[in-house]
Amino acid sequence: MGVENVVIIGTGCAGLTAALYTARASLNPLIIEGDLAGGQLGTTTLVENYPGFPEGVDGPVLMENFREQALKFGARVERGLVTDVNTGSQPFQLTVDEEKTVESKTVIMSAGASPRYLGLE
Repeated sequence: MGVENVVIIGTGCAGLTAALYTARASLNPLIIEGDLAGGQLGTTTLVENYPGFPEGVDGPVLMENFREQALKFGARVERGLVTDVNTGSQPFQLTVDEEKTVESKTVIMSAGASPRYLGLE
């Protein structure tokens, strides 16, 4: 595998927006999708505060639209969990699933967050 131009870690709003813009710039970005495809919005039933949807929008539908638009312009998606990023070398070296190495000129980190539940009723 050759050196990637851009690797994006995360598939939430920020990651897929970065993928859209870098794909439109013909940079052929690779998105590495972790455990929570679509980010937290991918698990939210109704999003009422996203611009352009006065009645709200289903979170998974919104995130699938983001994904489709990024893919339309040439973004690529691979499933995996980035466990390490070596920024001390050029190109950067990412370890995916603790076994695969991906090299990239640019890394966009947009891993976001995942909910931490309190365990309360």
